[in-house]
Amino acid sequence: MVQSKREAGRAASARPSKGGAMRESDYAALAQFRYQLRTFLAFSEAAAQRAGLTPQQHQALLAIKGFGGREAASVGDVARFLLIRHHTAVELMNRMVKLKLIVREADPQDARRVLVKLTAKGEQKLRSLSRIHLDELRAATPALSKILRSFRTKAR
Repeated sequence: MVQSKREAGRAASARPSKGGAMRESDYAALAQFRYQLRTFLAFSEAAAQRAGLTPQQHQALLAIKGFGGREAASVGDVARFLLIRHHTAVELMNRMVKLKLIVREADPQDARRVLVKLTAKGEQKLRSLSRIHLDELRAATPALSKILRSFRTKAR
């Protein structure tokens, strides 16, 4: 896509310069953004606990299902997705196997890799949690959109 000089100038001016002055409204927008994120995370953690999961188990289920578009996720993929160490992911997977949320399989192309897949129980838990999470995000969309728009317009 080719940008006009005017569009390029607008895009450049929208980027904060190094050492640029911060306005009180910038701090307010950042504070509101962090508040919205924390509110959503608190909601998510409580929802996972009500479903009988830890927040990390819920995140792992989502990572496994979300990764699965191409192929099954490996334990290493889950570790990267959750920003945890491989051995921590192994322990998490061990607990989730015991809860019958996932199953492990050897990768048919590389026996050194362990693949993880959701069980019917894991699918059901994730489906019910995902529905309420999407509803919560839809409810938060107006506030988040307003905040995100302010980030685009404040630097002009």
